[in-house]
Amino acid sequence: EVQLVESGGGLVQAGGSLRLSCAASGLTFDEYAIGWFRQAPGKEREGVSCITSSDGSTSYADSVKGRFTISSDNAKNTVYLQMNSLKPEGAGVYYCAASRYGGGLRYYEYDYWGQGTQVTVSS
Repeated sequence: EVQLVESGGGLVQAGGSLRLSCAASGLTFDEYAIGWFRQAPGKEREGVSCITSSDGSTSYADSVKGRFTISSDNAKNTVYLQMNSLKPEGAGVYYCAASRYGGGLRYYEYDYWGQGTQVTVSS
């Protein structure tokens, strides 16, 4: 059974930082792309960043480029999202997801999802 478990969310002031973790199990980690998605209340789920575990290639949404960094520790089957200079519009539930054949920032390309972790940014 594939499981993705997010952690690291919380409350932070605007301009602050958080590091999210996504621990994966039940899959061959380096055969998947892992993505981070964000969903704010009343809004669609949007892609934030993704990484291909096999070669480390990454993608970022324009809104987070230069502020967020995604990384992967293949030995721990874990992907991290370092979020710096957080803005109030960056608040929401952050989900990690695994894609066997795609990746990118489109949610429908992902096969497995975690339960999400809440990020709150106070202004």
